[in-house]
Amino acid sequence: MSTLLMSSNQTRHKSKSKAGKVTFNRNELRILLNEYSRRVATGEWRDYAMDFTRDRAVFSVFRHTAEHALYAIEKFPSKSGRPEVFAVSRGPQCLKQSENLNTVLAAIKSRPRLRSIG
Repeated sequence: MSTLLMSSNQTRHKSKSKAGKVTFNRNELRILLNEYSRRVATGEWRDYAMDFTRDRAVFSVFRHTAEHALYAIEKFPSKSGRPEVFAVSRGPQCLKQSENLNTVLAAIKSRPRLRSIG
């Protein structure tokens, strides 16, 4: 009887590919968390959640923990040679879709906000 030894890197890689989930890479997470931090500092956002499935990765932001997501930033995997796509939605309405994450985030950066005067 022979024993097959695998390094932890090989095991980790094998389990990732078997799961087949879409994820955000390190740079995408940096961009998302920088925007999240900026919005928390201004009091606009309070909480976030990340979901990873076979067909998309979702970064959802909340004003209050018990509410529905204010925005959902989604990443869809590349299919048949096309690049991956990002989208931002508010409820059922898709606000912007692009191959560039910064372009998608610009759709919520430029949204008008109510401000008190006085």
